[in-house]
Amino acid sequence: MSGFVLTPTDTADEVRVAAELAARYAGFADRARRLPGEVVAALVAAGFSRHFVPVRWGGRAAGFGELLDTVSTVGEGCTSAAWIAAVIASAARLGVYLPEEGQRELWSTGAETVIAGALNPGGRATPEAGGWRLTGEWPLVSGVDFADWALVCALVPRGGRTVARFFAVPCRDYRVVDTWFNVGLRATGSNTLVVDGAFVPGHRSVARGAVRQGRAVGSDAPCHTARLRTVSGTLFAAPALGAARAAVRAWSARSAGQAVGGPLAPGGGPSARSVLARAEDEIESAALLLHRVALAGDGGPGGVGEPARARRDCALAAEQLVDAVERLFRSAGCGAQAQDDPLQRIWRDVHCAASHTALRFDTAGGAQGGPLPERR
Repeated sequence: MSGFVLTPTDTADEVRVAAELAARYAGFADRARRLPGEVVAALVAAGFSRHFVPVRWGGRAAGFGELLDTVSTVGEGCTSAAWIAAVIASAARLGVYLPEEGQRELWSTGAETVIAGALNPGGRATPEAGGWRLTGEWPLVSGVDFADWALVCALVPRGGRTVARFFAVPCRDYRVVDTWFNVGLRATGSNTLVVDGAFVPGHRSVARGAVRQGRAVGSDAPCHTARLRTVSGTLFAAPALGAARAAVRAWSARSAGQAVGGPLAPGGGPSARSVLARAEDEIESAALLLHRVALAGDGGPGGVGEPARARRDCALAAEQLVDAVERLFRSAGCGAQAQDDPLQRIWRDVHCAASHTALRFDTAGGAQGGPLPERR
């Protein structure tokens, strides 16, 4: 992407380097259905894998507001790269709920350990002496191809019923099946993780209820004690925020006659200016909503209703981002639909990101008080 210019932020130089590298490879990565190794390495070097790792394990235990800014910065270059940045940060956050021995093993090689996460139960585990025997399949695990560990959710028997637990599994104990052939976020490599009867020691497992309620082990940092439902939406929306800002830039380049696919359809008249102004307002309105949610996760204003409100705010922000990109894409004319035009890739990516369960009103809008907490 020539002439790539980022929205001014306070992000570190390493983040901006990662964003620029991701932008350079965005089209290639989309066609290849995976990020190049150098982009993954740049994301790790920029600190995404260690962002939420406890300080005692070499991490930063940093905030959600900062992560929103850095992920959206990468999203201006490549939505898929930003999605991976958010995923490896948020999956590492799950590790702080493991027992102390499990945390020590997880980060034994350093805080840069790359972790993938599967939040929905996709398998079953049966108790054995000293731990669990785990079997299952987890589809849609972003970044699983290059992860060192995965934290996966499975059902376990308890008193005639089943409850959900998380299990930390090293990459040697699972295999990956290439199943990600998607319309958007193609380069995330969100393939299927398969575990065939691996033994997981007890110290590498934790009840899902503890994760949802923010019952961290050995840390009282706000980023670890925040409830999962309060903060998950803003992390998944951050790539779309950056992508929408990139859509404005791509649309404006077409308006200036610099489009890849030929002359610009919208022109520079009052109608085009209205399209641009409305899209920019929607995008920055969404940014304000997401920053408010991030502030709550960082220990700002909240209360018992905060998880439900946070989910609704994130769903609304996602809708605004989709509407803005949709408006830009449709007004750009058929030329923007060319395979190599960045606007069509952004359009696909934003629609895909906004379909995540954490960003949909059908799953977030009715959660007034959220579900009852799970019993341990």
